Amino acid sequence: MDRRPGRLRSWQGLRTVSGQVFILQVFIIVVLVAAAVVALLLQSRTDAEREARNRTLAVASAVASSPSVRQALEDPNPTAALQPQAEEVRKRAKVDFIVVMSPEGIRYTHPNPARIGEHYIGNIAAAQHGGIVTETTMGTLGRSVRTVAPVTSSDGKVIGLVSAGITIKQVSGAADRQVPLVLAATGVVLLAATGGTALISRRLRRQTHGLGPVQMTRMYEHHDAVLHAVREGVLIVDPQGSLLLANDEARRLLGLAADVEGRPVRSLGLEPSAERLLLSGTATTDRVIKVGDRLLAISQRPMAQQPGLGGAVATLRDTTELSALMGRVEDVQERLKLLYDAGIRIGTTLNVPRTAEELAELAVPRFADYVTVDLADAVLRGEEPNLANMAELRRVALHGIREDTPLYPPGHLIHFDASTPQASGFGSGRMVLEADMAAFSGWQAQAPDRARRLVAYGIHSMIAAPLRARGVILGVATFWRSKEPAPFGQEDLSVAEELVARAAVSIDNARRFTREHAMAVALQRSLLPHALPEHSAVEVAHRYLPAEAGLGGVGGDWFDVIPLPGARVAFVVGDVVGHGLHAAATMGQLRTAVHNFSTLDLPPDELLWCLDELVTRIDQDRDDENSEAPTLTGATCLYAIYDPVSGLCTMARAGHLDALIVYPDGRADLAGVPAGPPLGLGGLPYEKAEIRLPESSVMVLYTNGLIEERQRDIDEGIEQLRRAIAHAGRTPEQLCQAVMDALLPTAPRDDVALLVARTRMLDGDRTAVWDVLSDPAAVAGVRACAARLLHTWGLDEEAFTLELILSELVTNAIRHATGPISVRLIRDRTLICEVSDGSSVSPHLRRATTMDEGGRGLFLVAQFADRWGTRYTPDGKVIWTEQQLPV
Repeated sequence: MDRRPGRLRSWQGLRTVSGQVFILQVFIIVVLVAAAVVALLLQSRTDAEREARNRTLAVASAVASSPSVRQALEDPNPTAALQPQAEEVRKRAKVDFIVVMSPEGIRYTHPNPARIGEHYIGNIAAAQHGGIVTETTMGTLGRSVRTVAPVTSSDGKVIGLVSAGITIKQVSGAADRQVPLVLAATGVVLLAATGGTALISRRLRRQTHGLGPVQMTRMYEHHDAVLHAVREGVLIVDPQGSLLLANDEARRLLGLAADVEGRPVRSLGLEPSAERLLLSGTATTDRVIKVGDRLLAISQRPMAQQPGLGGAVATLRDTTELSALMGRVEDVQERLKLLYDAGIRIGTTLNVPRTAEELAELAVPRFADYVTVDLADAVLRGEEPNLANMAELRRVALHGIREDTPLYPPGHLIHFDASTPQASGFGSGRMVLEADMAAFSGWQAQAPDRARRLVAYGIHSMIAAPLRARGVILGVATFWRSKEPAPFGQEDLSVAEELVARAAVSIDNARRFTREHAMAVALQRSLLPHALPEHSAVEVAHRYLPAEAGLGGVGGDWFDVIPLPGARVAFVVGDVVGHGLHAAATMGQLRTAVHNFSTLDLPPDELLWCLDELVTRIDQDRDDENSEAPTLTGATCLYAIYDPVSGLCTMARAGHLDALIVYPDGRADLAGVPAGPPLGLGGLPYEKAEIRLPESSVMVLYTNGLIEERQRDIDEGIEQLRRAIAHAGRTPEQLCQAVMDALLPTAPRDDVALLVARTRMLDGDRTAVWDVLSDPAAVAGVRACAARLLHTWGLDEEAFTLELILSELVTNAIRHATGPISVRLIRDRTLICEVSDGSSVSPHLRRATTMDEGGRGLFLVAQFADRWGTRYTPDGKVIWTEQQLPV
C-alpha cells in the first residue's frame, strides 16, 4: 500500500518540466558518448594503420640499405648470415616479420624457418623495378600492413628484396585505453545532470510556493484585474496581425469597442502611423504619435527575436499635457544652447567686424529673423567711443533669412534720431523692446519711408540691445522678427541681453587688440628702413609683410642695407622670436646696434659676437626680479659684407637660415655659411664664410616666416624657394614678386622679411693701387700719380684736396707704422682714398697747441674730407677718406 503512492509521485515527477529536461539530457549524453566512441574507434583505426605503414616502411628501408644485407645476398648461402640478423632486427623494431628474399621472391629469411625457400606471398612487382610496395592484407594473424623495399647494388641493380610486416592490432592500443575514460566521463556527466535536475526541481517548487490549479487561477484573476486597472494601455498583437489583448486603458485611448480582441488591427480604424507601428513589430521606446487630439507615447517590444514573426507587445501613455510642458522646457533648453554656442562661436578671431558678423550669424534664425550690429567708428579703429560721436554709428553686420531686406546695408553711417530705440539704448545702456512696430510709436522718426517699407516687408517687432563692455558702450545690436508671428516678449529681453553681453566682451577684446596691433605696426614701421640707399655695388629689392592681425601679430623681423667705406655694402636680416610691442621694440634695439657696430667696420663674425654680448646684457637687465618684461632669448641674425672691387662676399649667421645665391646662369644654391648659435646664448664663437661672386649674381636673404608653414617643413620650404628664384636674367624686383607668389598665396602667420640684391663689379679703370716705399721721398711720387689719375677721371678740382690728404696719411704711415704701405683710389659715388699699412695702432684725432710740432695731420684730414675712418685687416689697418663728387 505504501509503494504505490511512491511510484505515482515518481511518474508524476517525470511529467514535470525538470523530469523531461533530465530525460532529454540523458538522451543527449548517450548520443554524444556513442558518437565519441565511434569517432575514437575510427580515429584509432586510422592512426594505427598510418603508424603500421610508417613503421614497416622504416624497417624495410633500413634493412634494405644495410651494407651487411647487401654483402650477404652476394654470398652462396645468404640464409646463414641473414636469418639471425633479420630476427634480431625484428625483435628490436617490434614488427611481426622481416623477410629477405631474392629478386624473384624466394625467401632467405622468415620467423618460421620452415618457410625459408618458399615463394613470398604478396605484391613485389614494383619493388623488383626499384620501387617500394606498401599494402594492407588480411592474414591468419588478422589485418596487417607489409612493405617491400628493394636491395640494390652499387650499380643500381636490384639484387634482393626486404619485406617488413606488422599487424594493426599490435599498434591499435590507444582506443582500448581511452574507451574506459570516455565511459567514466559519461558516468560523471550523468551524475551531474541528475544532481542539476534535482536542484532545478527544488527551485521551481520553491519559486511557485507549491501552488496548485486553484491558486494559479486565482493568481491569473488578480493579474487580469491589475492589467485593466493600470493607467497605461497594453496591446498584444499576434504574428498574423490580429489583436490578442487590449486592456481598458488601451481601449479608452484608442477609442476601441469592447469586442475588438481577435480582430485584425487593420480593421480597428486606427491612425495610419499607429497602425503601421503595431503591424511592424519593431522595437521602439516612447515614440510619440498623434491619435485624434491626443499625443500617445508608444513603447513596443517584439515577442520573438525577428520583428513581425512572433507578434509584439505595446504600451501606450497619454503625454498630451506632458508634451506641452516639455515644449516649454525645450524652448528653455534651446535658449541655453544658444547662449552656450554664443560663448564658443562669438569671438573666434580678434577682428571687430568679424566678431559682429558672428553675433548676427549665431542669432539667425534661432533667436531672430534679422540681426544688425552698429558700432562707433572709433571702435573699428581700436579706440574708445566718446560722447561726441555717440549719435553716429556705422553698420558693421547684417544677417537675415533673406537678402532683400530694406534695412540699411553694411558700411552705412547712420545718424540715429534720439527717439529711436537704437539711440535710446546706446545713450542709456538699457534694452529697448518695440513689440508692435506697426503702431509707429516713434521708432519710425529715423526714416519714415524706410520704416513703412520695413513693416510692409513683414518685420513686426524688434529689440535694441546696447553692446556694453567694461563700462563702455561700443554700439548697439538690433534683433528683428518677421517670420514668426509672435512678437518679442519680456523673456526674450534676457536672452538678447546675454547674447550682446558675451559679444560685447569679444568685440572689446578685438578692439583692444586692434589698437595694440596698430601701435605695434606703427612702431615697427618707424624702426624699419623707410627707403634703402642706392649703391653702385648692388641693385636691391625687398619685401616686408607683418603677420596678419589675429594670426600672429606684429613680430620682430627686420632687414637693412648699410653702406660701408671702400664702396662696400653690408646686408642684414634678423628675427626676434615673439610678437607684439616687445618684439618690435627689441628689433629696433638690435637694428640700431647693428648700425653702430657697422661703423666700426668689423668683420661679420666679430660683429655678431658683439651683438651676442649686447643681447646677453639686455637679457640680464630684463631678468631682474622686479622686472616683468620677458627675456629676449631667440633672436637670430645674418650679416654679410660685399666688396664690389674684388667681388668677395663675407657672411656669418647666428641661428638664422642660410642665404641663397643665384648665379648668372640661373643656378640657385645655399651659400654654405656655417651655422652659429642664436643671439643671447653667450660664449660661443661665430664662423664666417667668404664667397667670390661673379657679377650679376643675386643674394637672397629671408626670415623663417617665408618658408615655414604647418603643412611643410623647413627643408621643403627652402627647396620651394630655391625653385622660385632659380631663373637667369630676372631683376631683383621680379624675383621678389616671384617668391611672394610661390610661397605666400595667403596672409602669413609670421612676419616675412625678404631682401634680394644683385651684385655689380666696379670697372678696373675706376680703381688704382700703388705700393709706397717706406721713405718720405716717396710721398711726392704718390701725389703725382694721384694727380694724373684724377686728371684722367676728369676730377681736377678734387686733386688739390686729395694731394693734401695723401700727403698727411702716407707721411703718418711712413713715420708711425710698419710693414708694406699701399694706396688705393676708388671712383664711385664719392672719391675714396685708402692708405693701408701693417700696424694695428689706430691714429687719434686731437687738437694741437701752438707750441706742438705735430698732431695736425689728422685734423687737416678731417677738415678736408667729408668722411674718414679706420678699419682693421688681418695684416694691419686701413685709413680711408671720402670726398663728395659733383653730381
